Amino acid sequence: MDSRSAKRKKKRSGLKIALIVIGVIVLIAAGGIYYVYGSVKSTANKMHEGSAWNGSDKRKNALTPDKGDPLSILILGVDERQGDRGRSDTLILVTVNPKTNKMVMTSIPRDTRTEIVGKGTEDKINHAYAFGGEKMAIKTVENFLDVPVDYYVKVNMESFQGLVDALGGVTVDNERLAFKYDGYTFPKGELKLSGKEALAYTRMRKEDPQGDFGRNARQRQVISAIINEGAQVSSVTKMGDILDVIGSNVKTNLTFDEMKDIQSKYKGARNNVDNVEIKGNGQMINGIYYLIIPDEERTRIQTMLKEQLEIS
Repeated sequence: MDSRSAKRKKKRSGLKIALIVIGVIVLIAAGGIYYVYGSVKSTANKMHEGSAWNGSDKRKNALTPDKGDPLSILILGVDERQGDRGRSDTLILVTVNPKTNKMVMTSIPRDTRTEIVGKGTEDKINHAYAFGGEKMAIKTVENFLDVPVDYYVKVNMESFQGLVDALGGVTVDNERLAFKYDGYTFPKGELKLSGKEALAYTRMRKEDPQGDFGRNARQRQVISAIINEGAQVSSVTKMGDILDVIGSNVKTNLTFDEMKDIQSKYKGARNNVDNVEIKGNGQMINGIYYLIIPDEERTRIQTMLKEQLEIS
């Protein structure tokens, strides 16, 4: 092998950049994806928007991902339309501790009633994004959970479909509920889902006896399936399709260098994932349905997250 071939091979295999999926969880997850450095960097730069969030004031010391500090990433799943910012109907706080190799995915129910920071009112937590974009949504989540949000990843939920198709489909175990939705049938058992099927699988809510909780569980299921499928990707052609979908549908305040640090220091956590639901009670207030979170439940979640992030 000549020196130029060796350099090209080293360049491909020396950079194990992970997929940036329904957030950056795939960056944390995958260690086996090889692709041309320039293509990945170009996609990362296209995704980056640094002005919306410059880090949390809830941290006493600056976060240093290159040293493996426990960190948090807020995934905002939005349905944006032209002329309409939309709402963040999916809110998942991902906390990762590389010292324990543990990742916790905490779903925040969209109907949760809480203070909307910067608005001065109590409302559904998913309205914060509609009122004030990423910054208001992040500050509202920080206030609600009393932990810092270090990074955010905003995902156009329609990209779910394109990403799953680019991966060649994903496999989930539908062990809880057989149902039909949007023209598709989902029996119990192991299911191989196409992009359209995965989108329908994660959107059904009203027919689920657990409502939003059931939908959140299916969303986390598909995200985990994408992580596992993405970790196996080695085809350059497939990577090209994936990067196209990601570059057009994902925005984040993570820089390319921070993504590399996360991939290097945090990727082992994908093998130890806890899924957490915030529990509450439904209540009608002035004719509007809200989920009321008891103080003891909120304290339970806050304590768990602070332990995960090693925050006193």
